[in-house]
Amino acid sequence: MKLITAFFRLVRWPNLVFIALTQILFVYCILYPVYQSSTVMPNVRGINFLLIVISSVLIAAAGYIINDYFDLNIDQVNKPDKMVVAKIIRRRWTIIWHIILSVSGIAMGFYVDYTSRIWLLGFSNTACVLLLFIYSASLKKKLLIGNITISILTAWTILVVAWCEYNHLIKTDIGLRADKILRETFLFAGFAFIISLIREVIKDMEDIEGDRKYGCKTMPIVWGINATKIFVAVWIVVLAGVLLVVQVYALRLTWWYSVSYTMLLIFIPLIWIFNKLLKASTSADYHTISTAIKLVMLAGICSMIFFRIYA
Repeated sequence: MKLITAFFRLVRWPNLVFIALTQILFVYCILYPVYQSSTVMPNVRGINFLLIVISSVLIAAAGYIINDYFDLNIDQVNKPDKMVVAKIIRRRWTIIWHIILSVSGIAMGFYVDYTSRIWLLGFSNTACVLLLFIYSASLKKKLLIGNITISILTAWTILVVAWCEYNHLIKTDIGLRADKILRETFLFAGFAFIISLIREVIKDMEDIEGDRKYGCKTMPIVWGINATKIFVAVWIVVLAGVLLVVQVYALRLTWWYSVSYTMLLIFIPLIWIFNKLLKASTSADYHTISTAIKLVMLAGICSMIFFRIYA
């Protein structure tokens, strides 16, 4: 039982649930309403949809495993009490599990390509596995590029589903609705990218001691804490500003519940995070902020429900 619990900690199971939830909500709240008044069937459905979600989850799990494998020394400084690799699960087994999960995710992608009108999913899954490996081995130690890589991959959990559907959508008799799907896709993918970038930089501030000891060149180490805070604060302001613009548009559509939800669970928490960031000085402070950002991300993704309600 201890080994199973450790494995689920290693693969960050709450994050995997979040990935699956994101893709499920996107399909049922953004994509499927477009097909309600049409006889055309969506491309992403049934077993294909299930395999897309499972492959995304498996690749993400493999990414978390290989990240902890390469972070063994750093984690001994930053979070010794939470370590799994070498402490509970042997390093050899972490590599074996990384290979099994990665190959399974890639194989599912190629199977979906072969049995449906979806194309290039197998190659995109392969690219994600390679990026996650390179990130863990090298990119995460470099200034900003590692943060951007993870943020792109976070946004990709949404973009990959839209990719599998969009080419099919523009060829059908409801192709004109494809532009609507495209706008909503980039709205949520953009939100995922920015909020993930903010959180990744916050995590770098939280982990600065171990990162500095082992020669990482993360933003807090290269630029300093104050400059990094300014960088994060600017992105928070940008995100809050975009949210306000979107809410003005939602008010014109009389989406009252959506606006209330966004202001209470996303906009106001962002303001709290902004203020907390300016005062933060310890690893515990940055950990609290990181957790709050994760909840804001969850609230943002769950707001897809309103596109189903008002469809």
